[in-house]
Amino acid sequence: MSYRDTASFGKRQEYSVIAELLKRGFDVYMTLVDDQGIDCVVRLDNKRYLDIQIKARSKDAKQWNFFSMSFKPRKNLYFIFYTEKNDTFWTIPSARVKTLGRSNKTGNNIGRTSLNLPKLEAGEKTDKFEQFKNDDGFKLLNKFGK
Repeated sequence: MSYRDTASFGKRQEYSVIAELLKRGFDVYMTLVDDQGIDCVVRLDNKRYLDIQIKARSKDAKQWNFFSMSFKPRKNLYFIFYTEKNDTFWTIPSARVKTLGRSNKTGNNIGRTSLNLPKLEAGEKTDKFEQFKNDDGFKLLNKFGK
């Protein structure tokens, strides 16, 4: 993969996730600058808005299911992870990302939360994440605040 391909992969995947949200009928507003860890805002109705942070890993990434991020969980912050290797979307509320991930105490990622998504199609870890996968995950967005 060339540098240009790797450099633009994240942006391409942001647009892919936004397109997926639009296909599913969500009202999506894109941010001009990602300085608050918000890639887009989803308006559910006049009173309910969600901040969305999009993270993606290419099929060529050594750790294609591993994500490390720094954030403060809040009710209206959701992550949408995309893993190209298995063409899967994972929609997870930020508070759940915090509990499912681990807080790094040492090393280069100290203070960040690391999350390993399931690699396999079946198993205990896969079962734990099933509610966030593809259609089921996107349905969680509509349930926010109800």
